[in-house]
Amino acid sequence: MTKFSDLNLNPLLMRAIAEEGYDTPTPIQAQAIPLLMEDKDLLGIAQTGTGKTAAFALPTLDFLLEFPQKRRARSARVLVLAPTRELAGQIADSFRTYSRYMDCNVQTVFGGVNINAQRRSLQGGADILVATPGRLLDLVGQKAVTLGDVEVLILDEADQMLDMGFIHDLKKIVVQVPKDRQTLLFSATMPKLISDLAQQFLDKPVRVSVTPPSTTAERVDQGLYHVSNNDKLELLFDVLNNPEIDRALVFTRTKHGADKVVRKLLAKGLSAGAIHGNKSQPQRQKALDAFKNGNCKVLVATDIAARGIDIDGISHVVNFEVPNVPEQYVHRIGRTARAGRTGLAVSFVAEDERYYLRDIEKTIGMEIDVLPKPANTTVDLLPLPDPNERLFKPKGPARGTGGGGRSGGGNGGGQRRPQQGASSSRPQGKKPHAAGKSTGSDGGGKSGGKSRGGRGNGGNKQRSLQGARG
Repeated sequence: MTKFSDLNLNPLLMRAIAEEGYDTPTPIQAQAIPLLMEDKDLLGIAQTGTGKTAAFALPTLDFLLEFPQKRRARSARVLVLAPTRELAGQIADSFRTYSRYMDCNVQTVFGGVNINAQRRSLQGGADILVATPGRLLDLVGQKAVTLGDVEVLILDEADQMLDMGFIHDLKKIVVQVPKDRQTLLFSATMPKLISDLAQQFLDKPVRVSVTPPSTTAERVDQGLYHVSNNDKLELLFDVLNNPEIDRALVFTRTKHGADKVVRKLLAKGLSAGAIHGNKSQPQRQKALDAFKNGNCKVLVATDIAARGIDIDGISHVVNFEVPNVPEQYVHRIGRTARAGRTGLAVSFVAEDERYYLRDIEKTIGMEIDVLPKPANTTVDLLPLPDPNERLFKPKGPARGTGGGGRSGGGNGGGQRRPQQGASSSRPQGKKPHAAGKSTGSDGGGKSGGKSRGGRGNGGNKQRSLQGARG
């Protein structure tokens, strides 16, 4: 079995890893770290909870240690793009954790907070900048930051960024990043749009995949209720009003729906909070903190806002509304049964959601059991559907993708209005460099040769610990 000590990471990183109590890398870490230390572009298929943040953070920090440079004003050497404020914050925290014995400046920018403070934080430059696409473009437009010094570009949760309408923003960002760079793209799913994006942004990438998107967590018990939409709120309270539930994460399709659920639960005396794109950053953080420390039993979230949640101890996940994308179901229920625990995922299925249920069951390769009626409820559940019933896909806008944030610039954590232009073409070359950078005027292409010294394969660069502190 691979150990972190086998991965040739800098001793300063190994010290931080040991202090976190880690000895053995997760599968994606064991696969990705050696490849990234060879300067390869990487396409990673991995869900939240697989350890993917450390999989890209550790080799990136190792690179900064090996090739230290003085920070330049209003610039960054590493750019990480994430779909939501919460995820951006967690990524930045991970970088800070592992760089505790380095002289490494990590900055985070996202919407929903005052932009002037972020402008000031970037004046002296950063080694690592973690950003949501919308706010980053706002800062670039104000000349608060330039992207011409970026040597490593990381796109995390790329599928969710596309769902939120960030495709044009991503292309606008990549066109300003040097062509000679290392590019990493991580996604929980692999739709055609992600494949196309990888074709445009990455140069001969290696592919690493762990936990196939259609695989549900083995320790998650799954069940469902057939219930009318009008009775869902009443049933939800009865299900959650159970002393066996430690923490429950409830998924709704829309921001308005999340607030409606919270109001109902609070009115009945159950502690609950909500996170979605219409909440300010302090409001979202307050709700998350209360959920983490146990002061709030129920957290209601939209799919997009929940991408930043990485909390152990969630005993139950409730799909108040069934997602229209099967992989989203897998992602939702993966929030429970972490760290060796078991968990229960319950879905409320209305008549107009049976089509989505069938798609989910096909994807996960199993039928989800119908649960017996809770003893404490007066709700009349719907009769079991005819297994031979012909189902039709509901009409109207796609479900399961709303709630990430308001449209327009400056939010960073939500959708931006699609814009024209900013086309992208196939990359042409390779790799990070320290001088003579040229920006990707072809929309994300790359050219040039390796400059990281072929770390671990006989390169002539010597490992340097300049800029590190013991």
